[in-house]
Amino acid sequence: MTATLAIIARLRRDRLRRRALVLALLAALIFAGLAAMLMLGHRLLAPGVVLEVLRGAEIPGVSFTLRELRLPRALLAVAAGAAFGLGGIAFQTLLRNPLASPDIIGISAGASAAAVLAIVGLGLGGPVVSVLAVAAGLGVAGLITLLSWRDGLCGTRLILVGIGLSALLQSLTAYVLSRAPSWSLQEALRWMSGSLNGAQMGQVAPLAVVLGLGGGWLIARAADLEALRLGDEAAAGLGLRLGRLRVGVILAAVALVAVATATVGPVAFVAFLSGPIAARLTGREGSLLLPAACVGAVLVLAADLAGQWLLPARYPVGVVTGVLGAPYLLALIWRDNAKGAGL
Repeated sequence: MTATLAIIARLRRDRLRRRALVLALLAALIFAGLAAMLMLGHRLLAPGVVLEVLRGAEIPGVSFTLRELRLPRALLAVAAGAAFGLGGIAFQTLLRNPLASPDIIGISAGASAAAVLAIVGLGLGGPVVSVLAVAAGLGVAGLITLLSWRDGLCGTRLILVGIGLSALLQSLTAYVLSRAPSWSLQEALRWMSGSLNGAQMGQVAPLAVVLGLGGGWLIARAADLEALRLGDEAAAGLGLRLGRLRVGVILAAVALVAVATATVGPVAFVAFLSGPIAARLTGREGSLLLPAACVGAVLVLAADLAGQWLLPARYPVGVVTGVLGAPYLLALIWRDNAKGAGL
């Protein structure tokens, strides 16, 4: 008995050590990505110059570029990536299905359709477009929940309803774009692709607030989310109020994804990929919320750097993440079908 307890304790220490190591590695990658985004540009800046400007020094020709262009872009990449990662893993944990990601079940498509309608159909711009996109994301989440509800939430039914609504919303978006005048078409397409171009410091604060509130609430309820993995009966047996918990998780996750989408556009597959990558790295032990948030930030930083500096032409970050995520989605569906667990 004593030997068994010692083995269990050693395995637990190994898992905690691995998790701490993964989080430290992800934090180092985020720091490296931030440093690269601040240093790289048409003019390469030395680390010392970057630090001087960030401390408040005024250097002609450098201060404006760094503070007004590169810093907002880097901070938005981290915040949006973390928000997508948290929202994605929250849905995937709640529904116990890796396909139950907001960008698969239509929440991002709803926010995108509202934004395109606002830009092309109503001629709106700025914060109003973001507010409409957030409202549409929340509305689509509510509609999906309503249409899929039958004596509780069923993950497979919700995913199928979400995929259907996503296809409908994407068709609506394509129709609106086909009727758009050229002056608004370019702005709508830039927004639709998921891009950090034109990032402004004023966009960082609202996203950071939502990330702090929604993400903080999810992380505070991490233990309850982990209990949901055991199944509804086991979670209820532990004293959880499942209905109230599900509503809270859905609201927090939708707010994170919708606000991030409204800020930088629908950056494809980050919400979908962050959780599975985090699970691979940490070994599926413990809550995946914080690792998934870090993975999301790393994905957006790396994709934006690759789209700006490593490819033959410059591409928006959403194009790069789309190229990376599509093969994984196909592989996941093929694997589930091979196991007989497909939709």
